[in-house]
Amino acid sequence: MRPDMQEKILSIIAREAAMEPTEVRPDMTLDELGLDSLGLVEMIFAIEETFGVSVPFNANEPTQSEFDISSVGSIVRAVERLISGPQAALA
Repeated sequence: MRPDMQEKILSIIAREAAMEPTEVRPDMTLDELGLDSLGLVEMIFAIEETFGVSVPFNANEPTQSEFDISSVGSIVRAVERLISGPQAALA
């Protein structure tokens, strides 16, 4: 992943968690970030809008999602897969 993409994702997560991007670590969970379900949904919408992707996430059943939200690092990797998915299929 390009560093600028990772920075954008961390910035989105930090904004929704009311934190500075430098305070967000890859191993942090949503609970540690203080993100509630509304913050999570806002984060998902911001990622979709920023990167022009559709995140496969069901807010009613977050544990049944294909989109791994177990940590900041897993969110970054999941977004990376979404972004590279269509391009990888064309290669």
